[in-house]
Amino acid sequence: MNKRKVLQKKIFNVSRRFRGLQRVTKALLSTKHPLLAHLIPIRRCNLSCTYCNEFDNFSPPVLTKEMIRRVDTLAKLGTAVVTISGGEPFLHPDLDLIIAQIRSRKMLSGVITNGYLLNEKRITQLNKVGLEYMQISIDNVNPDDVSKKSLKVLDAKLLMLSRYAEFDVNINSVLGSGICFPDDALTVARRAVKLGFSSTLGIIHDGSGQLRPLSKKERSVYREIQKLGKRSFARFNQFQENISWGKPNDWRCRAGSRYLYVCEDGLVHYCSQQRGYPAIPLENYTQEHIENEFNTAKECAPYCTVSCVQQVAIFDNWRAPQTGSFKTIS
Repeated sequence: MNKRKVLQKKIFNVSRRFRGLQRVTKALLSTKHPLLAHLIPIRRCNLSCTYCNEFDNFSPPVLTKEMIRRVDTLAKLGTAVVTISGGEPFLHPDLDLIIAQIRSRKMLSGVITNGYLLNEKRITQLNKVGLEYMQISIDNVNPDDVSKKSLKVLDAKLLMLSRYAEFDVNINSVLGSGICFPDDALTVARRAVKLGFSSTLGIIHDGSGQLRPLSKKERSVYREIQKLGKRSFARFNQFQENISWGKPNDWRCRAGSRYLYVCEDGLVHYCSQQRGYPAIPLENYTQEHIENEFNTAKECAPYCTVSCVQQVAIFDNWRAPQTGSFKTIS
């Protein structure tokens, strides 16, 4: 990256951190708006990882005008951060326009991708529209029957990102069900840090988002990755300590309130693993719904491994005990 690019990235990082601080301050002062929304523009994916239940191989992209409308609705609800997920979001033909709309509505923008469709032109375009954060999950060093999201395949993409991306990049390695070689997660994490990216770890959940305890070997790898992640937002993943031992966490899940998962049909769900409730169209979602779900305890919370929901809850775990009834999710 030349000196001009480095300077541009530094200026952009300062601006992003300032906006992030503004969102944190607002989050602490008020509980009446979502902090993070995951927005799904397409359910289809170009891969088929066997542990994943968030994709299909046939769904068309959501109409761009509908995606823009959903972004505007999230802005009206006071949402701080919108992360585009999937499926594989880069299969949507107008992903750049959606990200640009998020930025134009003064929300922080992110994308979660498998990285396969990245190239220099796409990265430059993402810089242009103001993307602020990208996460790529890499499951192993070499592709296998469980996952093709391997370091061997994606390393060239990571090098490209390190040279051209003006946005933050996080590489998420994984441990747990179906991953054959736990040491691969540590190799991935070390590579991420070497390239200047942040590194986090995902403990793979079952089909309902619930934990499966780590083995002794997996816990050893987990601890090494923790050390690498101390300089990043991995510091907000303390909940994973209990998860690694198969123990429950005592926390207040604010899904449906501070965190929204908006599927390709435009319905609000608790999260990617608890799709089906409340399943209310986003355009009909109100402050009353936000307040109700903020105060409602979730039956699935103690053994939840969904890190984005856990991280959002940190802002409110110290206040507002939940008095609503547990909800059973089918």
